Amino acid sequence: MRMYANAHRNRVSPHDPKVLPLRMKLLKGAGLNFLLLQLLFLALFAYIFGALFQQSVHTHNLNILYVDYDGGIIGSAVRDAYRSLQGESFPTLQEQTPAQFATTGEMREAVCDGRYWAAIFTLSGASNRLSTALAGGQAASMYNRSDVITYIWNEAAYSAIVDSAITSNLQTLSTVSRLAYVAKNGTGALQTLTATDPIAISIFANPWQLTNINIQPTTQGSRLIYNTLVIILILIQEFFYLGTINGLYLQFKIYARLFPHRIIAYRNAISLAYTLIGSLCVAGMIWAFRAGWHVNGNQFALTWAILWLFAHVNFLALDIVTIWCPAQFIPMALITWVIINVTSILVPFELSNGFYRWGYALPAHEVYQVLVDIWSGGCNKKLHYALPILFSWEVLGLLLSAVGTYRRCHYAVITEEAAEVAFTARLNNAMEFERKRDREKRERERAGRGSDEDVVTKVETDDGEREADRVAMEDELKMQERELRKVQTRASKRGNYGPCFNLPFAEDTGSSTNLEGEEGK
Repeated sequence: MRMYANAHRNRVSPHDPKVLPLRMKLLKGAGLNFLLLQLLFLALFAYIFGALFQQSVHTHNLNILYVDYDGGIIGSAVRDAYRSLQGESFPTLQEQTPAQFATTGEMREAVCDGRYWAAIFTLSGASNRLSTALAGGQAASMYNRSDVITYIWNEAAYSAIVDSAITSNLQTLSTVSRLAYVAKNGTGALQTLTATDPIAISIFANPWQLTNINIQPTTQGSRLIYNTLVIILILIQEFFYLGTINGLYLQFKIYARLFPHRIIAYRNAISLAYTLIGSLCVAGMIWAFRAGWHVNGNQFALTWAILWLFAHVNFLALDIVTIWCPAQFIPMALITWVIINVTSILVPFELSNGFYRWGYALPAHEVYQVLVDIWSGGCNKKLHYALPILFSWEVLGLLLSAVGTYRRCHYAVITEEAAEVAFTARLNNAMEFERKRDREKRERERAGRGSDEDVVTKVETDDGEREADRVAMEDELKMQERELRKVQTRASKRGNYGPCFNLPFAEDTGSSTNLEGEEGK
């Protein structure tokens, strides 16, 4: 192509003896990384699909409280219906007595405590009201189908899951309970049924409608990404800025100049400010697209605060990983961190294999528990372990990040000293070369007073010696450059400054020279 005229200049054949060793190294490196990446993503896919595998057979791990305040035939019909539905793919109904849960408020509290995913109950006197309504008359006209069976649930927690695993199954339980009621009391109901009363006949055909008390209705479309893309974007957001900070610190040689404790203070201040604004943007977008979701300003402030903590925890966690993880494995570590965190909140642990419960230790799982508690007005009482785990991550991250800063400063000084030694050696060689040239010049001047033939011979000899000296000096400089690279590479690997991104709005490295001059003053 004419646009890139030099693309074919100075090229060699792939079969050139000098190229063959490089080609083998290239193929070996490409093959090794090919294998590592395939194995990594195979493991990650297996991990995330394993968490979602056979959810239906784990549905029985979802416990639902049942209290029969009626004590009549409707309660018996619910029990019969549950016995016919009971199995691995249906939630477990745990019946308790009215003495244990005297009010619906206590049942709601049990749901909020996390002991049950929902609570269903038959209202007191429901069977008597239904029997009276079947006789027709005023009792039939005043009969309320919604005053029979009710359940309490919280849609804010895993909205998509509870819609299918809780709501749908309780609707099925109610439908089967109606069939069980007819089977148990069909004959008696027909005997009392007033055939000339259309309202009574309608009640017999449809004796009740399941009603619910939804603690926090969460029907907006954005609910589907609260425990997926929102968390992923927060993690990636921290990684990108971490790379930016690392790049700027290297560009201005901060690790080799400032005291470590000042670097720690500056990094923490910058990261706290960045995560503060970032979490504000995330919370703002959640509120901007809440679409009628009933949440208030206090909940917004709490959401902002917990997302800030979560974002900073992940900034520190990624910083720690990049301190001790070899640079070539950092992308693998990042994607692994993202996947294991998101997997911990895709579905409730009750619907996954028990192995995945180790995810209780991950910050994403705990921040989601806190967010559900905030959004539902305190109805997800898991703060007693969620907040301590998050703050433990924060404290541990601050400590290890500080140790990592000292490590980076240590190896930055080693790198700088190696560079100074190499520079001094190159300078000495150059000065020695110049001194030798001066001596040769003086010798040529003295030789110029001899015969013409001797002068010509001397000049030719001197030219050959200068060329040999120049080649020798080039070889010496190249050897010193290789040694410097080795020292810098070893120091860089040990110091491991992490991912570094060069951004277009950062000043070039010439600014660092000015800074050195100012420090010298």
